[in-house]
Amino acid sequence: MAALSLIVGGVGIMNIMLVSVSERTREIGLRKAVGASNNNILIQFLLESIAITFLGGLMGIIGGALISFIVAKIAQVLGYNWDYAVSLFSIFLAISVSTIIGIIFGLYPARKASRLEPVEALRYE
Repeated sequence: MAALSLIVGGVGIMNIMLVSVSERTREIGLRKAVGASNNNILIQFLLESIAITFLGGLMGIIGGALISFIVAKIAQVLGYNWDYAVSLFSIFLAISVSTIIGIIFGLYPARKASRLEPVEALRYE
């Protein structure tokens, strides 16, 4: 089930990035017209995708840790002995997985943006 949610999240990121490419077609054409290479455009959009997923992963870690802390405190009030612990490994794993998802699902929109022809992109309305 977790893999399915990662795939759905990745597809959502890909859709966001495809919309971004579509809305910024003229900007891409202008950048290419003044000398930006295909790699410059690819790296820009790939880094944007990675940044979105990295920040999403970071917010997920903070939210998950906060909820775990609250649940542990409620359990203690109710008389249960529930320790609150967040390991560095789980934090590293969450950040790594979210970044990898950003790379995988951001690659197609980034490649699409990098392959736009400058003249066609500048004509795009």
